[in-house]
Amino acid sequence: MDAGLLATLALLIGLELVLGIDNILVITIMVSRLPEEMRQKARIFGLVLAMVARLVMLFVILALASMEDPIIGKFSVRDLILMVGGMFLLYKAVTEIHHMVELKEEDHSNKSVSSKFTSAIVQIILLDIVFSVDSVLTAVGLTRELWVIITAVIVSFATILMFAKQVGEFIMNNPALKILALAFLVTIGTTIFLEGIHQHVEKAYIYLPMGFALGIQLLQMRYHANRKKRGLDAEA
Repeated sequence: MDAGLLATLALLIGLELVLGIDNILVITIMVSRLPEEMRQKARIFGLVLAMVARLVMLFVILALASMEDPIIGKFSVRDLILMVGGMFLLYKAVTEIHHMVELKEEDHSNKSVSSKFTSAIVQIILLDIVFSVDSVLTAVGLTRELWVIITAVIVSFATILMFAKQVGEFIMNNPALKILALAFLVTIGTTIFLEGIHQHVEKAYIYLPMGFALGIQLLQMRYHANRKKRGLDAEA
């Protein structure tokens, strides 16, 4: 097997895993309104369908060479998908932040559990399609070998599936982390929208501050856990 193709495969898997952070955050937020016993089912079902949607998007992009050609003014199909997806992600993240801060719950709504489940799955798939546009275009730019791209997508989704539950539950059990995750989604939604209007934002400017903020929050949680363990909070 060509060493160059193996190197490209490893690079694509790495890129897909980095983008998988966005997927895990979205999935965590989308399934948070479901009963606890249904969350894992929604994660698995949503991720499998999202993977299928990404593979379909791969073939669509390969078939439609005009996806980056302007159709409305200077905006292409890709641009429109990114703009709409970015605004939707912003709306969901800001709405969830409002619900958390104002202690508003939706359990009293008239929606049935099955309706909430279907809604969560649909939103996971739609947002993954938005995430897929740039990642698939990048993959196609690196190689035209379909098996390399498909393998990278499947491996990355399988890895995400392995850790989605643990990461999701950890975030859900720590409100400060959930708010931080929602703040990340606000940033990601803004970035996606800016990409749609041809304002490129370096990913390093996003992921490095996100990682720094997460590290600070984890240290703070460790500090409070140690104080509680030693009974210092009780004495105070």
